[in-house]
Amino acid sequence: MVRIESVIPGSPADKAGMTPGDELISVNGNDVSDVLDYRFYINEPRLTVLFHRGSDLMTAVIDKDEYEDPGLEFKTYLMDEKRRCKNACIFCFIDQMPKGCRESLYFKDDDDRLSFLQGNYITTTNLTENEIDRIIKMHLSPINISVHTTDPELRVFMMKNKNAGKVLSIMKRFAEAGITMNGQIVLCKDINDKEHLDRSMKDLEGLYPALQSVSIVPCGLTAHRQGLYKIEPFDKADCAAVIKQVERFSDSCKKKYGERIFFCADEFYIKAEKKLHPASYYEGYPQYENGVGMIACLYDELKHEMKGINSDLSGVRVTLITGEAAYAAICDMAAAIQRKTGLCCLVRMIKNEFFGGAVTVAGLVVGRDIIKQLEGCDLGSALFLPSVMLRAGEDVFLDDTTLSELEEKLGVPVVRVTPDASAASEICEYAETLKKG
Repeated sequence: MVRIESVIPGSPADKAGMTPGDELISVNGNDVSDVLDYRFYINEPRLTVLFHRGSDLMTAVIDKDEYEDPGLEFKTYLMDEKRRCKNACIFCFIDQMPKGCRESLYFKDDDDRLSFLQGNYITTTNLTENEIDRIIKMHLSPINISVHTTDPELRVFMMKNKNAGKVLSIMKRFAEAGITMNGQIVLCKDINDKEHLDRSMKDLEGLYPALQSVSIVPCGLTAHRQGLYKIEPFDKADCAAVIKQVERFSDSCKKKYGERIFFCADEFYIKAEKKLHPASYYEGYPQYENGVGMIACLYDELKHEMKGINSDLSGVRVTLITGEAAYAAICDMAAAIQRKTGLCCLVRMIKNEFFGGAVTVAGLVVGRDIIKQLEGCDLGSALFLPSVMLRAGEDVFLDDTTLSELEEKLGVPVVRVTPDASAASEICEYAETLKKG
């Protein structure tokens, strides 16, 4: 049963007499335990809802338009708790978090519902037979899966879970049922790379076209790995070798299927000091959220973005911040803004001392590092930062520093901008208000 927190006034459920506190049991004879059940079964125009009101078992008939929401609201988005990961992966980033962060940052989720609803990646080790059957029955697509390797023994070793070796068989069941998937391989040096990567790509190619794309991303290593399995970082030559290996395979897929399927993360190219591919290479950016093609996309969209910017912003001076990985690209964006508008747009790279190690992405930059590296500097009239540095929907960094604290320490307004080419327009619009006084 799932407790109903509120009922939207005037909604179909309200008109049918349902009230907050009612406990939902089933819809049209189908048991409801979470958001997937609920969303799947409420699309009919007439719903017979079985629920408890206190000790009384009651029924309500809800008449509505097809696909209209009945108007019931629940305590959590999932209607129950997130599912905790049961693995102990040797490369887990959360195990490398420094101590003293808020408790929620140490929670490891591995929830198939979030894969479908929000695009999260799952390992499949949490899936029961009933849950696999439900995914197939409801035809939940796409499902995003963290594969890492298709070698059963190696995957069990890497994830420290006896069920980890079943991933390929589960993916084959999804493929046979017409479920589309995206994959991810977190690559660890001398562990699942080289011949193991060749095997994984070959096995996963066999799932095409159900498997739409696969990203190969380097394992993230922080300075807080005391007591954890020893993993060496990829150096420049290693990254070049990974790129060559993956591109050779993806070029073969392109010839056979008209799609590359396999893509290296931008980070490999940056570390290898190799030129990134143009936007067309990334075939619509199926792995954008995994850092694949982000920089190509920025350059491609920036050309269009700049056409709509015509302000004269000469005399205004501002600062942008970013992580090490995107620094060169953000410098190019700032230069394009300055050429077009006269806005003096400085870029400061923030080194990640909080996580240390080889962490270079903007999304993991924390407030205390920004303060330490910029306090006392002349930042102009405003400081702009990409919104990925902040917790979703909040003004808080990973280390619990707030935007207001940052503003107080640095003595300038701090403005969040979209982490893509549209940031150029947002910066210019804000600079326009500065110029007008």
